[in-house]
Amino acid sequence: MDEEISRLRAAGHPLRLRMLSLLTGAELSAAEVARELDLTHANASYHLRLLESAGLLEVAGEERIRGGIAKRYQYAWRSGADQGPPSPEDDEVHTRAIAEELVRRRRLRADGPAIISDAEMWVDPDVWQRVHDLIEQASGLLHENARPPRTEGTIHVNLTASAFVMGDAR
Repeated sequence: MDEEISRLRAAGHPLRLRMLSLLTGAELSAAEVARELDLTHANASYHLRLLESAGLLEVAGEERIRGGIAKRYQYAWRSGADQGPPSPEDDEVHTRAIAEELVRRRRLRADGPAIISDAEMWVDPDVWQRVHDLIEQASGLLHENARPPRTEGTIHVNLTASAFVMGDAR
């Protein structure tokens, strides 16, 4: 992928966001990703290669299958922290993809408790820092404990969080 295309632009596609989520708790081949997301093998391979070349996926291993070699991918979710801020354009592409993906996930919501919160307000910096840290902690807890799809004893969950300090709207 060209250098000017950032990691966020690579992830800024609803299907690739789904792949990243899927590969958080599992090391899967393109064929397995294709089956889980109801895609063609070629389509899954194409998107996985884009994510790998952007540094968002790691090759977790390889295996021989019918005379060929299949890569097993996993999401390198911790590696994005040292990449620096995205360009405003890439940030917008990624935000729009997340919003579209959230609509799809919301349609799949099961009955039961859910937290849906939207807030634009003024708070003390200490309160903001505490909220920021709690969201970061919750996200890390989920990522670290993600399991392969449909693992016995697990439930399918969603956490989408976007928290940031607002600029002056004048």
